[in-house]
Amino acid sequence: MGQVFLFFIGFGLAIAGGVTLIAYLNFLPAGITWLEYFIFVRGRIEVYLLPIGLIIITIIIYQSPFNRRM
Repeated sequence: MGQVFLFFIGFGLAIAGGVTLIAYLNFLPAGITWLEYFIFVRGRIEVYLLPIGLIIITIIIYQSPFNRRM
């Protein structure tokens, strides 16, 4: 039960970070370059939710009780 909860936490974090990253892509038509975009994104905390969520999901999947042999 706890692993399912942690999986959903990781999934939610990954979604929040990914949506934020996509939302910031709207700055490109406003005239900033890709380099300026990546510099801006690097300084935003909420963008780091995507890799944190993916790491949590990966850890939970590889520690799943269904992967253990009896």
